[in-house]
Amino acid sequence: MLQVRSVKSFYESICALKSVSMHVKQGEIVTLIGANGSGKSTLLNTIAGLMQNPAGSILFEEKEILGLGSSEIVKMGVALVPEGRQLFSPMTVFDNLLLGTYSYYSLRHKKQTYDKIEEIFTLFPVLGERYKQLAGTLSGGEQQMLSIARALMSNPKLLLLDEPSMGLAPKIVENIFHTLIELQNTTNLTIFLVEQNAKLALDVCQRGYVIETGQIILSGEREELLHNKEVLRAYLGKE
Repeated sequence: MLQVRSVKSFYESICALKSVSMHVKQGEIVTLIGANGSGKSTLLNTIAGLMQNPAGSILFEEKEILGLGSSEIVKMGVALVPEGRQLFSPMTVFDNLLLGTYSYYSLRHKKQTYDKIEEIFTLFPVLGERYKQLAGTLSGGEQQMLSIARALMSNPKLLLLDEPSMGLAPKIVENIFHTLIELQNTTNLTIFLVEQNAKLALDVCQRGYVIETGQIILSGEREELLHNKEVLRAYLGKE
């Protein structure tokens, strides 16, 4: 479904991604782990069309998307849940969800939109209870649910998740990941996950990649990575 080939991304003159290549198959959960500043978020932002002048090739369903605007990429079926949630805090839960439909919303699709919101409230019941509440007044866990829900409102085929557990209590993280796995199992949604909690990420994925200083240094099936000495030492705190 997704093929990243020799991609480079820059922040002015600094090369943040150095010829990164990786792939995600349809229906998979694939994770990317690495230290802070290693290039994880940069890779997601490059796929989502948020980086200036990247080089290389990114194919989504065999179509080149590198160089397209982010709105075009969303229309093709790729949605990003950004690090830090980045909600519209002065707007209600309901209005934040509506903004997730901008790629297809029109009065002709009003019923489709409201049906989708009902699906979201089934997935995340607390959002249904708080649909009139301002997004900025939600708890951290509720804001993360809303950020994921807003991305799901665009009907993505591929969901890019950037650090969804950041700053959240373990029980809230467990509930969010349970919902994501359930969604992936029932809809065959494909997920590319960047996660600071390496153990959690490797528990839920089928395959994974390890990135250091803008380069992929390791890849493999979940069990391979869970038993790799370097992964155990550097990311799982085991010798």
